[in-house]
Amino acid sequence: MYRIATNACLELIAQRPKRLLAADYRAADAPDASLDDLVREPVWLEPYPTDPFARYESLERVELAFVAALQHLPPTQRAVLILREVLGFSAAEVAEQFSTTIAAVDSALQRARRALEQRVPPTSQQVTLRELGETGQRELVQRFMSAWEQADLRGLLELLARDATFSMPPIPNWFQGREDVGRFFAERIFATPWRLRPLRANGQLAFACYQGPAFRLGAMNVITLGDRSIVALTGFLDPAVHARFGLPVALPD
Repeated sequence: MYRIATNACLELIAQRPKRLLAADYRAADAPDASLDDLVREPVWLEPYPTDPFARYESLERVELAFVAALQHLPPTQRAVLILREVLGFSAAEVAEQFSTTIAAVDSALQRARRALEQRVPPTSQQVTLRELGETGQRELVQRFMSAWEQADLRGLLELLARDATFSMPPIPNWFQGREDVGRFFAERIFATPWRLRPLRANGQLAFACYQGPAFRLGAMNVITLGDRSIVALTGFLDPAVHARFGLPVALPD
């Protein structure tokens, strides 16, 4: 079954473009740039729900940075890495699935690991969240929600790293740097009222963002932490993604 599934996935990989985050798609924009039309082609990396009771070692393998880095691996290396380190197959079992040698599997795994080291941050989101602890996480969530809902630009900027990014797939525009991200929020995001609801996506802190005055679901933002600051905000706008999380389309009156 795994051999059939692996071969089917390899065929799909060969037929479609790799999935990207905005920073891999094009250069950052100025905060006053006109927003481009939605890019509907299947090029965007998408979030998905994660089991809150899963082990943190497993959640590390679904974080946005890890999944994004996978897209840059050759198909065979990607498959070997997932089979060995995510699904837990032995080198012998993977070699049998690929009709190759254990040495070839080990070589592909080593190359995949070296490539990931160049793209995946040294500290995972799971380690960062564990270091924050439950109290620290609750405080961060409350500060973030309060700043966004109250259009408190200073409060939001205090949470952002100096080189923080903000993107909104499937809109290809994205912004880099606390100043540019803050200006975009001040002039565009905070132009209407919002209500946020916390959730988890890809093992990371995330928020369903409801835009007023009717407070309909406008985006699902996944935040990436570096130390205790937010280094990336990724706002997923596609309603199909929202439906995958079972999010209500509007908040009750």
